[in-house]
Amino acid sequence: MALARRRPGAGLLAHSDRGSQYASDHYQRVLASKGITCSMSGVGQCWDNAPVESLFGRLKCELGVEVFATRGQARAVLFEYLEVFYNRVRRHSSLGFVSPAEFERAHSQSHR
Repeated sequence: MALARRRPGAGLLAHSDRGSQYASDHYQRVLASKGITCSMSGVGQCWDNAPVESLFGRLKCELGVEVFATRGQARAVLFEYLEVFYNRVRRHSSLGFVSPAEFERAHSQSHR
């Protein structure tokens, strides 16, 4: 979804943990075909995932811990939270108290 929507250029660095889905031949071939370099944390280096762990903590705090009736319901709620609220509305202190979408718009305009 990210590749189709964002269409990143060659040279992107994609960081992930050492999960089997990220180490798979298929995933690695997709990245390589787009000129994307894969960066994986070392074994036992959990701090490399601090941004994602921070997101999960924020998600649990703001969304709450909810039991969903179906996977589809969980996907819909998470999509709404991430794509609508977290990326477009929620202000992030690390971005100067603007949303990621606002930050990216301002950043891309200043580099034209």
